[in-house]
Amino acid sequence: MKSKTPKVLHEIAGRSLVGHVVSTARELDPEQLVVVVGHAREQVEGHLGERYAGTRTAFQAEQNGTGHAVRMGLEELGGRLEGTVVVVCGDTPLLSGGTLSELAGTHVADGNAVTVLTAEVPDSTGYGRIVRDAATGAVTAIVEHKDATDEQRAIREINSGVFAFDGLLLADALKKVRTDNSQGEEYLTDVLGILREAGHRVGASVAADHREILGINNRVQLAEARKLMNERLLERAMLAGVTVVDPASVLLDVTVTFEPDSVVHPGTQLLGASHIAEGAEVGPNSRLTDTVVGAGARVDNTVADGATVGEGASVGPFAYLRPGTRLGVKSKAGTFVEMKNSSIGEGTKVPHLSYVGDATIGEYTNIGAASVFVNYDGEAKHHTTIGSHCKTGSDNMFVAPVTVGDGAYTAAGSVITKDVPAGSLAVARGQQRNIDGWVARKRPGSAAAQAAAAATERVAEEN
Repeated sequence: MKSKTPKVLHEIAGRSLVGHVVSTARELDPEQLVVVVGHAREQVEGHLGERYAGTRTAFQAEQNGTGHAVRMGLEELGGRLEGTVVVVCGDTPLLSGGTLSELAGTHVADGNAVTVLTAEVPDSTGYGRIVRDAATGAVTAIVEHKDATDEQRAIREINSGVFAFDGLLLADALKKVRTDNSQGEEYLTDVLGILREAGHRVGASVAADHREILGINNRVQLAEARKLMNERLLERAMLAGVTVVDPASVLLDVTVTFEPDSVVHPGTQLLGASHIAEGAEVGPNSRLTDTVVGAGARVDNTVADGATVGEGASVGPFAYLRPGTRLGVKSKAGTFVEMKNSSIGEGTKVPHLSYVGDATIGEYTNIGAASVFVNYDGEAKHHTTIGSHCKTGSDNMFVAPVTVGDGAYTAAGSVITKDVPAGSLAVARGQQRNIDGWVARKRPGSAAAQAAAAATERVAEEN
């Protein structure tokens, strides 16, 4: 990956690669789940502990092959396990719970000692080929590409590296795995031959979609997997009743949820735990992270992070909702409006060119254009409270901490530094003073002076 980040911690669709695999494995409701970690152990274990609480890990101090890794995992769980043991790779994020369930079910139904997940691919170059017994269909060998005959290279069924084992037989077979190979490692695939030579059945379960078994080894493959997963998420959303106007330009995380009849417009990214309720519209050109959009709301050309948009509310275009923003029913955060850690009451409007930070605004209040809630004194943040049914003028500064009572008005251009009682009009600005003839004296010969002189002559002629 050419990265300081361990491969399995690279993310697609809101989860790390290993996070996708852990989530998929949990769909089987396993009695035990262990992740074998080696490289960058502290980072990987820290990530699992933070996001996937209860995940058990085993440490592979030396990376001596896939068979050795599985052996470390079994030792963490006591060395021998009865029942089915499913082994998956930490870099296969597209693997689905349905496919894993099918693998485990086939393993038990066929009475296999080991069942390998396979797939038929358009081009099998470079993959290990699955060789089967023509009469029984049992797997007789997995042959690597470099070792395959011309006849075997024509086989399109390949090994995924995902297996289901009989737990007791697996533990015994791992003890017999040798390291006399070019890498000097313990290969898990050698277990298949050991079990077959001992008279046990080796079977296969074929994945319905070969793309599920794709592993990630570089950033090109990471991007390809992201695209495939996004297509899967979009299809699921649309089949559930969501209108996606241009799927090619919309990006989703796996944790995003929808209700029917919601609409996603082009150029939109929905990330984290975002939820789009019934009849809501998001986009175009919006990025929402961990944001809830209520029924019938409209969010246009907006960046939102950790915000809640109430039913029927309107946001944007060109708005920025920062964490802690809560918009009430049928409220508005309009054009070039930024909000942070603020609660906006039902029907209240902040239409344009304003910053609202650390504030509580009541119901059916109108905030004038170019207003700023001055919440920071250089050391601490302070709160502003504006009541219900207030009308604040344009170009107001509310210097927190300050309170404007219900039904109060503030004049345009005011700097509000003191509390305003309910029903009052606050005026906090200097008196206007006009200095006649200033332009002619201070800017003689200028275009402004010439225009002023011409206007003066016109007035004189009219009089």
